[in-house]
Amino acid sequence: MRIIAVTVAAVVVASAAHAQTYPAKPIRLVVGFPAGGPTDIVSRTLAPKLTEALGQAVVVDNRAGAGGVIATEQVAKSPPDGYTLLMGTIGGIAVSMSLHPNRGYDTLRDFAPITQAVTVTNLLVVHPTVPAKTVKELLAIARSKPGRLNYASSGNGTVTHLAGELLKLMGKVDIVHVPFKGGAPALTALISGEVDMSYENSLVVTPHVKAGKVKALAVTGSKRSRLLPELPTIAETLPGYNASGWYGLFAPAATPKAVIARLHTEAAKALRLPDVVRTLSSQGAEPVGNTPEEFSAFVKSEIEKWANLVKVAKMKTD
Repeated sequence: MRIIAVTVAAVVVASAAHAQTYPAKPIRLVVGFPAGGPTDIVSRTLAPKLTEALGQAVVVDNRAGAGGVIATEQVAKSPPDGYTLLMGTIGGIAVSMSLHPNRGYDTLRDFAPITQAVTVTNLLVVHPTVPAKTVKELLAIARSKPGRLNYASSGNGTVTHLAGELLKLMGKVDIVHVPFKGGAPALTALISGEVDMSYENSLVVTPHVKAGKVKALAVTGSKRSRLLPELPTIAETLPGYNASGWYGLFAPAATPKAVIARLHTEAAKALRLPDVVRTLSSQGAEPVGNTPEEFSAFVKSEIEKWANLVKVAKMKTD
């Protein structure tokens, strides 16, 4: 018992000492999607503020692939010292638990949630050549031509994939899924006419909507967007539909609690800064900044919620 007590005390002292000197070197913030996409935009908005607050550079590292799963696995296997963080997404963190059985991590076991950064609503958008002006008209077209329409997503298991499958399930239509390696290439494919429709993050698609390059039909969340209040929600046509996205900060499990607390404090402060709120809100993202405990409970609920869709819609990785 004395040996155990001494060992525990040594671990506590070492953890406290680490927290007092943290951070002593640059911090890597891993993003599972290409530069220019919505997850990247949120990360690069937050990183300079964390750099200023922590006194060490917070460097965004884009590791695209598998809908964020590759980056998520990489961070899960990193040393739990607070120097490798993840801007986690609904796909890599929540949906992967049921959609990717061969992933190299377990979200609840391998991660320490820090804070939810934002909630983001996506827009259902179509190429200008698609004649539909409403969700009702789009569903009618899809029903008249089963398997003819297709939709782009930012990858298997991402919120844009889930949004498409949920529409197919609730709208009882056959629309083909075309996955890309991130939101930026998916949007490029839509603008070029390579695909008919997509569920694009309002962070990046709104300028293209205003420029007439794509048509926005509806909002995927439970309420209308403050940025485009004239757009109805999909739920106004399909009651109960809701496919909002979110991003949040995570560290590997076993990262010292004092380090998690420091990161949460500074991230939450940054998310309340007027210029950060203005930048994110103007593009359709709502800053959150909740506690690690609140974020952890939210992540658990999201894993359960989307596991049900994966099962009912019989979703599989390609």
